[in-house]
Amino acid sequence: MGKLKLGRNLQKFSLFGDISILQQQGNLSNTYLSKVDPDGKKIKQIQQLFEEILSNSRQLKWLSCGFMLEIVTPTSLSSLSNSIANTMEHLSLLDNNIPGNSTLITAVELERFVNLRSLALDFCDFTAEMARVLTDNNHVPLQRLSLLVHNVSVMHKSLDNMPNDEHWKALSRKSTSLRVYIMAFDIKSEDMLKILKPSIPLERIHFDSYITCVSGAIVDLISRQYDKFLTHFILMNDVIDTSGFPDLSDNRNEDPLVLLAWRCTKLSLLAIHGYTVWAHNLIAIARLRGSDLKVLEVTEESIDFDQGELADQDVDPVHNLIEQVSLGLGQPWHAVMDIESLSVFTEPNRHFYREMQSFSEDI
Repeated sequence: MGKLKLGRNLQKFSLFGDISILQQQGNLSNTYLSKVDPDGKKIKQIQQLFEEILSNSRQLKWLSCGFMLEIVTPTSLSSLSNSIANTMEHLSLLDNNIPGNSTLITAVELERFVNLRSLALDFCDFTAEMARVLTDNNHVPLQRLSLLVHNVSVMHKSLDNMPNDEHWKALSRKSTSLRVYIMAFDIKSEDMLKILKPSIPLERIHFDSYITCVSGAIVDLISRQYDKFLTHFILMNDVIDTSGFPDLSDNRNEDPLVLLAWRCTKLSLLAIHGYTVWAHNLIAIARLRGSDLKVLEVTEESIDFDQGELADQDVDPVHNLIEQVSLGLGQPWHAVMDIESLSVFTEPNRHFYREMQSFSEDI
């Protein structure tokens, strides 16, 4: 009997490496790997096995690899035959621990993937040249693009090569149904201002942070630029000190979150933790979006009441909030009592990978 060909009938190949356990002592270093695999033989064997599966593939349509430490290399995709690369419909390659300026895919390699409907990459790896390749006549229109903007990548790689607004306009002309999902992890406001080009057809954005909070100006910019597309807006701030959550409405006439609910008429999911949300603004958001806002998740510790609401002894402010928000949404509502009950609460890489998969399948 001949040797079994690994992966010959494989149509969907999805790998996710949970590195959160290894990161609990801070940023992941090579120290752990050098202990368990001092001479690198195990990693090399797994790399070869992965490439063997790719080279043997005859029906592969979906290839998704997230945070598989050193398993996927910048040369891995060369193992795919041209016929498979030409018919691949989904590709995601994510690893924010790739050192230096090396990437898991280049614009030249992307030229082979002419049938790609959905793509997920580290934002720093998605270059202007890649955007140009995707607008070529021989490529089918891209439908879904998921981009992870991680502070580790931004520190080690450059934002200089990212697409400009003209590139985004060309991509949108090529595919009028293109939608983009961005997750930004601990990204400074000045970098977000560079990233958020007006012509990105941004449908979903998720901010997650331990250190760097989102500013009201960024939320305001998003609500003005992406009002025709935005459906999901997630704001997570996992600070240790819960005594002073940042207030996005500070020194502003209008609360940026209320303006977001007013301008973004397609908004269907809003989730907030670790930012101050004033009770009267939460009621306004519920009334503005009504039953179209399918998910409104705000942790109890994020909600605050102004002095007027607390001073009125005839009305229980918490009960009034629950009642008014429920009426606005047209369905029973209550604050999320435990952060771990949040639908978006999980390790950021894992959340992005899970959401990216469902976002990419929804074509």
